Amino acid sequence: MTVTARVEHVGSLLRPPYLLDARLAHARGELGPAALKAAEDRAVREAVALQEDVDLPVVNDGEMRRDSFQAELTAACDGFSGVSLDAWLWGAWHSDVVGDATIERPPDLAVTAPLHKRRNLAAEEFTFLRCCTGRQGKVTLPSPTLFANLWSPERSAGAYPSLDAFMTDVAGVMCDEVRELVRLGCSYIQLDAPHYPLLVDPAWRAFYESRGWPAERWLSYGIELDNAVIDAGRPATFGFHLCRGNQLSRWLVAGGYDPIAGPVFRGVHADRLLLEYDDERSGSFDPLRLVPDDKVVVLGLVTTKTSRVETEEELAARLRQATAYIDRDRLAVSPQCGFATSAAGNAITPQAQRAKLALLVRAAKDLLGP
Repeated sequence: MTVTARVEHVGSLLRPPYLLDARLAHARGELGPAALKAAEDRAVREAVALQEDVDLPVVNDGEMRRDSFQAELTAACDGFSGVSLDAWLWGAWHSDVVGDATIERPPDLAVTAPLHKRRNLAAEEFTFLRCCTGRQGKVTLPSPTLFANLWSPERSAGAYPSLDAFMTDVAGVMCDEVRELVRLGCSYIQLDAPHYPLLVDPAWRAFYESRGWPAERWLSYGIELDNAVIDAGRPATFGFHLCRGNQLSRWLVAGGYDPIAGPVFRGVHADRLLLEYDDERSGSFDPLRLVPDDKVVVLGLVTTKTSRVETEEELAARLRQATAYIDRDRLAVSPQCGFATSAAGNAITPQAQRAKLALLVRAAKDLLGP
């Protein structure tokens, strides 16, 4: 089933308090697996109902079963050490609203043994989702090279003598995952690649280059692995999401897509590019001229970082600017990122989350058509 939706949301939704409480109780050993699953199932049903109530044509499970959008690899596979929530939150984060914050990288975070998969990453998510809705279902997965930061030359060499060896195994796990999702009937899969826009920042570029390659090699190698996953998951439609960090209403870097637009927009085999464009940090729409004619651009015009609800007039003005570079019939709209990239969520109310999703649905109908 080809995805033609003119509106969608990126992936994660705010976790309800009862689910957060259940996760804490389970971590303390006070709540069994069955009770935790019951809380997750309830949260997924409510997330699906929210999406259907605002008339989103594409729905997912809100990532209710995940610590973070990227946590399922380490949850599903043995071989890692030092994996706490901070493994997905570390960095120097910025915000003019909630203030800056620096979270230290866990010192023992690393892959320390060959990967051993105990379960699928997202198959459970999809099989439950398909029982909850008759609408197009979407599953989000991380780009393979997002996990490059888990390889350490000091701590990982016994398991993987090179980063390339580790990445080969990660990509293999991801390829197996998309094949299983397609077998189960999933027709829309999104890869999340926030590490590519980080390359526009000198400090982050230096970190990734310390893993082994210059930035240009990072992009080419990363896109090669992304395409291996995408090709393994055909005939599903694939989305590809780029942002600049989104945790607890904070961001990591600022800068336009210009330095990476050519390789990514032209090189990735995805059908839909979900691009963060909610404020000036994202730069101009000029890089959209590099998007090939066979790709749809999903503009992330609504922020998930604050509760202020944008207006349809604001979205209309931004769409007019974008159409100077790309035809309107190849545009869709979305939030700029998830509402809860990790379970902690952004500093936004559930009411604002719903209002923003409803706004996007109305704007898509009014401004973009069927």
